[in-house]
Amino acid sequence: MPVYDYDCADCGAFEAVRRIAERDDPAKCPQCGATAARVTIGAPRVGGAASSGDGAAEAGSYGMTHRGGCLCCR
Repeated sequence: MPVYDYDCADCGAFEAVRRIAERDDPAKCPQCGATAARVTIGAPRVGGAASSGDGAAEAGSYGMTHRGGCLCCR
């Protein structure tokens, strides 16, 4: 089973092994027993959208706009 990060307001961060279906449900803090919300971290943005030079984003060959000017859009 996967391990997820949770943050207790009183005790701080802890990990819990849970089923995927339960990942977004609050977890019980192992130290104080209070319910804690799951910590979610977004992926960092590496680059901006591909642009045509005038600041507008260009769509790739499938009508999708990719970040960072990937090779599939050229």
